[in-house]
Parts: sequence; structure tokens; C-alpha cells
Amino acid sequence: MKKNVLFLIFTAVSLSLLFTSCDGDDLSNTSVIKESQKEENDFDRWLKKNYVTPYNIDLKYRFEEIESDLNYQLVPAEYKKAIQITKLVQYLCLEAYDEVTGSKEFIKNNFPKMIHLVGSAAYRNNGTMVLGTAEGGLKITLYYINQLQLDPAYLNYYYFKTIHHEFSHILHQTKPYSTDFNMISGPDYVSDTWNSAYPTEADALKKGFISPYSSKESDEDFVELIAVYVTNSPESWQDKMTTAGAGAS
Repeated sequence: MKKNVLFLIFTAVSLSLLFTSCDGDDLSNTSVIKESQKEENDFDRWLKKNYVTPYNIDLKYRFEEIESDLNYQLVPAEYKKAIQITKLVQYLCLEAYDEVTGSKEFIKNNFPKMIHLVGSAAYRNNGTMVLGTAEGGLKITLYYINQLQLDPAYLNYYYFKTIHHEFSHILHQTKPYSTDFNMISGPDYVSDTWNSAYPTEADALKKGFISPYSSKESDEDFVELIAVYVTNSPESWQDKMTTAGAGAS
């Protein structure tokens, strides 16, 4: 009996001291969660000068999981490759529109506010790979950066056409094109079977599509027309029209 009483007294005193101690502690205003700090380098400063200040574009070359599509296995962009593609985008996309429009305002007002670079492509189950995506009029993701090669034809096919393709998506996401466009090839769109339905460019051209991928659906058809036109010479474009023929359906 005495042991039980002593145990109860000891427990009560211990709890009293514990609560008194807790009540007396001052809680710190400093968070214990520390955000990772990235030291600013020369490239970061270059981006501020050439992307952020003139265009209000945030180019993310460091891999950020929150900005990535977790449905794919992706790798970060290599630092040197990121610098190369960033300067190419500046010269062959941003400044090209500046020259045509006469100012930086068109890009500043219409280009997405974020570009995210990813080192690998995003590979699909149907054997194709994603080279770029456009989201909600605000963001472009460019893939396959680590395979960058300084060959004009290679760059044009894998990167420049992709950039203009995705920018065209941003434009129609912001201001939709006429629904009359959907009626031109409506019954002929083939969804995700485009790569097997039209295995060559010539097959697609003869059916009235500027590329096999444009046969996927109307949005892709619309932006492929722009991207292919912008990244091909007049002679190359005419060659495509000749291949398509007057009876292209």
C-alpha cells in the first residue's frame, strides 16, 4: 500500500515538473527546416541579364523534381549542354522574334515565364519519345538536352522545331485558334498511333499532314504547321508541297 502511494506521489510530482518546464520554454521563431541554398554562379548571373531582365523568363537548368513529369525516368541536364542550348534558344528563338516584331515586347508578353531543361528524353510505351511539353500557357519543358550536337540539321530537327512547336502550343493555349481548323482533317486524326499510321514524312504529306506527328490531333497539327514552316527554308517547304501533291487529302 505504501509503495503504491509513493509511486502515485512520485508520478504526480514528475508530471508537474514536466509541464512546468514545458510552459516555461520559449519557442523559437526560427524554422528547423532549412531550404537548400544554391550558390549563384556566372551562368546564373548571365541568365538574369539575358532572360530574366529583358523577358521575365525563369530558365531552370538545375533538375527540379517538382517541375518534372514523374511518369518518366528522367536525368538532369548537363551544365555545359544547358549553357549551349540556352544561348541557342536566345539567338534562334527569342531574338528572332525580337527582330521580326521590332522589340522585345512580343516575347515578354507571350513567351512562357518558365523554361525547364531535362537531360534525357521522356520515353513512351509506343516507342516514341517526348522532346518538349507546354503547360497552361506558362511553362515549356525541353528534353534530350544531354544529346545536343552542334550539327545544323540535327539541331533543327530535335531542338529548334521543338521550341517553336511548344511556343505555338503556348500561343493557342492563351488565344485559341478558329475551330474551323478542326474540320480540315477531323476524321483523319489517329491519336497515339501516328508513328505507325504514317511511318514516313512522305506518307503524312500525301494525306495532308505536314509531319507524321501532326496526324495525332488538331492541336498538334496546328503547331506542327507553324514549327515546320518557321524552321525550313522556302525551298524545303516547297519540296514538301511537291511531295504532298495537288491531291493531298
